[in-house]
Amino acid sequence: MGYVKVSGHKRCLLKTALITGVTGQDGSYLAELLLDKGYRVVGLKRRTSTICTERLNHIFEHPNFSMRYFELNDTGCMWRLLNEYKPDEIYNLAAQSHVRVSFEVPESTTDTIVMGTLRLLEAMRHTVPHARFYQASSSEMFGDNPESPQDESTALQPASPYACAKVYAHHIVRNYRESYGLHASSGILFNHESPRRGETFVTRKITMAAAKIKLGLQDKLYLGNLEAKRDWGYAGDYVKMMWLMLQQDKPDDYVIATGETHSVREFLEVVFSHAELDIDKYVEQDERLFRPHEVPLLLGDAKKAQDKLGWRPEVRFKELAIMMYESDLEKMKNEKI
Repeated sequence: MGYVKVSGHKRCLLKTALITGVTGQDGSYLAELLLDKGYRVVGLKRRTSTICTERLNHIFEHPNFSMRYFELNDTGCMWRLLNEYKPDEIYNLAAQSHVRVSFEVPESTTDTIVMGTLRLLEAMRHTVPHARFYQASSSEMFGDNPESPQDESTALQPASPYACAKVYAHHIVRNYRESYGLHASSGILFNHESPRRGETFVTRKITMAAAKIKLGLQDKLYLGNLEAKRDWGYAGDYVKMMWLMLQQDKPDDYVIATGETHSVREFLEVVFSHAELDIDKYVEQDERLFRPHEVPLLLGDAKKAQDKLGWRPEVRFKELAIMMYESDLEKMKNEKI
């Protein structure tokens, strides 16, 4: 808990949350949510030579927000930060999260996700064992399993280095929960997008290209597999579920999904139709952008989250795609001025 002075005395007011990966899409939305709920938020980020905090610019001056440098391979740093802040809640969102890239950098992907999660759990167990821990698991863990829709009981069949690493992290969180009594939960997140999505992810790649083409700044959009189907939701909805999980008396694992599946082609069609652009004229497929091993379909069943926690996604597929395009269009217009 954080403290403030009131008439010469300390009074406990604030819960403290630590967020790894705070500069990412999910981290920025989660930081906003927790600040709105009255938390003291400590965001943890890697040191980089380029500025990567744009998603947080609007909360930098918030009196209850601070940011510290942090590495998932630095055990001493973890212990120092946990001892310093004594967090009530820890949200582990940091990872190399691009599936296609994980085939090219499998070792660093695995070290960040696997060993990073394990180091953080060990540090928590010895320094703040009563804190509550959230792990960002992924629908990619289901991989090639033909069962659909997928829920918490579906067998895991990972089909990428990223997914394999996430499977280990998912299981070690459960192991620490059962072995040491930690309040540690995993959210099995299906694809979740927003205007803050990284620019190399296919949904954002589509909306940015459509905006640039509309403004005469780009001629072509090159994409890989257009037939892959995913359960796409809104990141702002999904971070609410992360918080809800840590408010429960008992830790558990939950699928976070919309229950709808749409192909990359459908996302492309919604965006280009809204932008009044001709797909055949501007879009080409490039085999170099295909994954070495593609998962054809992911569809989640979030009934457990709906029944136990009362969570429901609010932003639907078409609304999400248009929201992202309009945001990128506005951004491009402002940059042209």
